[in-house]
Formats: sequence, structure tokens, C-alpha cells
Amino acid sequence: MAEKQLLEMEHISKEFPGVKALQDVQFGLRAGEIHALLGENGAGKSTLIKVLTGVESLDSGTVLLDGQSIHVNSPHEAQQVGISTVYQEVNLCPDLTVAENIYIGREPMKGKRIDWKSVNKKAAELIKDFDLDIDVDVKLDNYSVAIQQMVAIARAVDVNAKILILDEPTSSLSNAEVEKLFGIMRVLRDRGMGIIFVTHFLDQVYEVTDRITVLRNGSYVGTYETANLPKVELIGKMIGKEYSELNITPHAGGEDSSKPDLVKTQNLSGANIQNVSLNLKHGEVAGLSGLLGSGRSETARLIFGADKTLAGNISMDGKEVKIKDPLDAIRLGIAFCPEDRKKEGIIGELSIRENITIALQAKRGLGKKISRKEADEISA
Repeated sequence: MAEKQLLEMEHISKEFPGVKALQDVQFGLRAGEIHALLGENGAGKSTLIKVLTGVESLDSGTVLLDGQSIHVNSPHEAQQVGISTVYQEVNLCPDLTVAENIYIGREPMKGKRIDWKSVNKKAAELIKDFDLDIDVDVKLDNYSVAIQQMVAIARAVDVNAKILILDEPTSSLSNAEVEKLFGIMRVLRDRGMGIIFVTHFLDQVYEVTDRITVLRNGSYVGTYETANLPKVELIGKMIGKEYSELNITPHAGGEDSSKPDLVKTQNLSGANIQNVSLNLKHGEVAGLSGLLGSGRSETARLIFGADKTLAGNISMDGKEVKIKDPLDAIRLGIAFCPEDRKKEGIIGELSIRENITIALQAKRGLGKKISRKEADEISA
């Protein structure tokens, strides 16, 4: 692994009203390494990334890139100096094609006009490197969140960057897609790029990273060689407790086989899936596994009534039920956290309190309005 210091962040502090988000934090990235940035929610990872990419201004501290001090005031400036970022939430244009999203703002030109033939050809070649079989001339919104994430990564990789920041890039990817991404990350590392990998999946950290930096409560804990830091010690550093202090109870399985199946589907079919039969017991956690596009999300949407059922039936506790829409599912005690939580799971114009209680209000009906006092208690 190369020893050249590509990025040096020293004594970084950032304060918001009433919150010290970062306190005297340091972070270093070598050329030709994959470096994990870890910590619990609220540890300061996102704020540090936002300071580095110009989304937020730092209150104090220095940032050196290739030994030269930089002051980045916007994501565009960050990209100009060679820092490219892929966020957990896909920041692309859904109404543009895949090719347009990849080359927007840097399209190949023929005279004074965009060379669309070249745009589509280059985009198709880039997407092929990711082993994605998609039409780059189709609007991005026609593809799943997972594919959109891969397109965002492809765009970031194609930009001539020295540093690539991947913020939870695998959260919407299947195991096969994760392996493809890791292969690309290793190739970029071998070419001398520095990669900052932000994730909650510790197994992935040990699979692909060279070093780990841990933040806790906005403060720097330490930087470690991945190979020399056991996972239990890493967890202890993240939460501030030694392994011996943790109260860990192994899972013994809580399913109750004495009752009928809590949920059972028989030959369930919708627009994109056919003849899915599964059963879920009381007290059981069941996983739906499969490749991208295999129908996992579609199956969940059918059970919740978000998509129309064309054939088959659903039973709960041994009795067949009719779920024509999400409200039917809610009244039966079924909750759903969708794949695209920002688009389908919350209403951004409403408060946190209103988002938390809106499904319960729908379940009760308009005649039994939740009082402000009860809503405050529920959301608290």
C-alpha cells in the first residue's frame, strides 16, 4: 500500500446551534488506499464529509490536498480539485436518461452541439464495466434505486478524481452488485486513487478496506490498520465500551410453531412477479434473498397492497384476507418500510411528529383524531 499522504485534515471543528458536530477531528487518506470512516449515527461522519466537499464550511482547522492547502466552498469546487462524492441518497436527475446523467455538464461536443451519439456510446461502455445490462438511452426513473446508485457511482468514477467518497453506497445493492462495486474499488485503488468508504456494514469494512478511522460523538477516536483491529475491538471503539462490558445475548430463535402461520401467501402474482408462495411464523425474522430485479421488493409491495395483486391469496393466522390497498394492510397490523424511504416512506413537508403518527391516524380513521398531546407522547 502506498504511503503518500493524499489528503490531510487536521484540527477540524464544526459547530451548529447547540451542537458541536466536530471537535478537533483529524483524518488522513493515502494515495492508493480504501479508508473506512466509521462511527455510530451522530458520530460526525456526514459532517466531516460535508466539510471536505464544501457543503458546510469549517469553523477551524486545515485541509491539505497533495500537500497544498485547499478551501472548498461548494461540491462543484470539490469536484474541480479532484474530490468526487456518491451519496447514499441518489442525487441524479430522474427525468434525464442514464447517459445524460453520467455526462451532464461535461458532454462530448461536435462543434457547438452536444455529440449525443458519442454520449450514448461512452455511457454504454462505462455501464458495461459495471456488468449492468441496461439501456442508457432510457430515463433513469425507469430503473430501481439500486441501479440508480450504480449509475451514480459510474458517473463519479468517470470523473477525473483523486479522491472518491462513497457514502453508504451498498445500502441498496444485492450481494452480487456489492462484489462488482468492490472489484471496481480495488481497481481504482491500484491506480492510485484514494477512496473514503462510509458504511454501517462491518463485514464489508474487513473485506475491502486498508485502514479505519473511528469517530465518536464528534470527536476523533483513532486510525487503525484494518488487518490489525479485531471486529469486537472496533465495535468497542465505536460505542465507547470494551467488549467485556457489553451485554450480548445470542439469538436463540423466537418463532412460535404452535400457532398458524402469521402470514402465508400462495401463488401470489403481480405485474412483475409470478406464483410466489412463502410463510412467516409468529416471532420469526424471514429474509427475502435474490439478485437485483428478482422480485424481492415487488413481493413485499404486493403483501402490503402497494401494488395490485393479479392472482393468488394471502392468509393471516390461518384466515384468508383481502388486501386491496395499503390501508387494508395497516388495519391488519402490517407495516412497510419501502426501498426508497425518502420518496415513498416519508412526507418531507410534514413534521417528524406528523410523519410518525400519520399511519396510525389512517388506521383509526378521521373520526378518531389523534390529539396533539397523544401525538407528542407517541413521537417522543
